[in-house]
Amino acid sequence: MTPLRRHAVLRRVKDITLSTTLSLALLNGSVLLQSCGSNSNSDQPERTETSFGKGVRTYITETAPGNFKITDEVPAQPGQAGAIVNYADGHRDTLSVEAARRLVETDQSTRTYLNNPNGYTHHNGLANVLLWGSLGYMLGRSTAPQYAADRNRYGAGVYANPGLYNRSTQISDNIRNSRVTRTVRPSGGRSGFFGGRSRSYSS
Repeated sequence: MTPLRRHAVLRRVKDITLSTTLSLALLNGSVLLQSCGSNSNSDQPERTETSFGKGVRTYITETAPGNFKITDEVPAQPGQAGAIVNYADGHRDTLSVEAARRLVETDQSTRTYLNNPNGYTHHNGLANVLLWGSLGYMLGRSTAPQYAADRNRYGAGVYANPGLYNRSTQISDNIRNSRVTRTVRPSGGRSGFFGGRSRSYSS
C-alpha cells in the first residue's frame, strides 16, 4: 500500500472513530436528559396558590380581658393588609396577614371552623375576630355562597357597632371578589423545563 493511500485509510478510520464517539456522547446526553426529565412527579399532589387584588387593614381593640372588637377597617393594598391590635394593658401588636393566618389556623376554635364548621363554637377571642372581619377572607375563610350566612351570623358580633359592620360589607365583598386561585399540578410526571402546568381562576 502506498504511503498516500495509507494516510487516506488512517484518516478515514479516525473520522469513523470520532463520529462514533460523538454519536455515543450525544446518545448518552439524550439518555441523561431523559432520565432527569422522567423523574416522576406523579406522586406529588396539586398545589393551590391564592392571591388577592385587594386587601384591608383592620383595627382591633381588647374591650375586656380576652374579648376583642373591630373598631375600624380601611381598604389597603394586599401587601399592606393585616391587623393592628390594641390590648387592654396598653400595648399594641401589628399582625401581618401571614401572622394572623397562623393564629387562626392554630387557635382551637377557629381551627375547628376551618375544618368542621358544624362543630364550631363562636366567641370574641382574637382569632375569631380576625376570622370574621373582612380580613378573614385572606386568612382562609371560604368565599362559597353556602358560607355567606355564617358571616351574617357571626360577623356582626365582632364589630364595635352595627354601622361599622354595615360599612365593612363593601370592603369584604371587594376582597372576596378579588381572590384568584391558581392550581399548579405536575405535567405528565416530567420536571425541568416542562415541569408543570398551571391554571388560574377567580372564586
